[in-house]
Amino acid sequence: MHNTSLKVTDFEPELGSFLADVLRGLSKPHKSLPTQYLYDERGSQLFDQICETPEYYPTRTELGIMRSHSDALAAAVGANALLIEYGSGSSIKTRLLLDALVDPAGYVPVDISREHLMNSAKALAERFDGLEVLPVCADFTVPFDVPKSAKEPARRVVYFPGSTIGNFTPDGATDLLKTMASEAGRGGGLLIGVDLRKDTAVLEAAYDDAAGVTAAFNLNLLTRANRELGANFDVSKFSHSAPYDTEAGRIELSLVSDVDQLVTVNGRSFAFTAGEEIHTEYSHKYTLAGFEALAAKAGLVRRNVWTDERDYFSVQYFEVQ
Repeated sequence: MHNTSLKVTDFEPELGSFLADVLRGLSKPHKSLPTQYLYDERGSQLFDQICETPEYYPTRTELGIMRSHSDALAAAVGANALLIEYGSGSSIKTRLLLDALVDPAGYVPVDISREHLMNSAKALAERFDGLEVLPVCADFTVPFDVPKSAKEPARRVVYFPGSTIGNFTPDGATDLLKTMASEAGRGGGLLIGVDLRKDTAVLEAAYDDAAGVTAAFNLNLLTRANRELGANFDVSKFSHSAPYDTEAGRIELSLVSDVDQLVTVNGRSFAFTAGEEIHTEYSHKYTLAGFEALAAKAGLVRRNVWTDERDYFSVQYFEVQ
């Protein structure tokens, strides 16, 4: 069976929700914008470029773990599994995993960026002739219906590579893990990438690279608001900031207003003082024990952990109880 066309299950958020979320976020005493809106087509491309920067260790490190332990990872997932990937991205790691899996029942990539999703899904359908690929365009933080594969799977396994779980507060991460556990079902699994705590200098360099790719990724959110919502952000008057809060164990990404300025979004005006921040993203870092405890709150029991030689990053497998 050759995959000539793909049917997408579409839960893509409406433009109105982007506008509502931006207006709500900028109206708060401490301004913020939701992380998921960083990932339009341009944002997704820039994130792929971030992964190639010398300072950004997570992608290279996770790929190294995947290559070194592909057979063990595939054994944990098991034969005839339906693989559901949250945030399908460029799917380099997915290819490694699918290469190692025994007779997968199907692959369900889930991503908020429809164009990025379809490009990725088509590439994988061509690469794995005979694999049923069932793309879903959705905000994966909200429960969605997983399409039914033609072949009955032995189990469902949610795959969540990268360090995206770190973008959520601990409460938000627990809620997302509960959603994943529900999608996988009892006896199903979760294979997840979790970034680990390490030296502050290493962390801050990773999120503020010398080439300015992460800055461009963060600032693209303002460009997107200008294009899609008729906002008038002067992007040249905002700067990228990404310090590490050792107490909270997280990188805190924000856009900082360089001057006193007034910005209009859909007819609403928002005043900024020089130095005022718009929070855009967290990236929490965990200890192995800390993440195991977090996942336990979502009904997940850890079965395996794989790390690199420096203990910079981990890939963890959980079973749904």
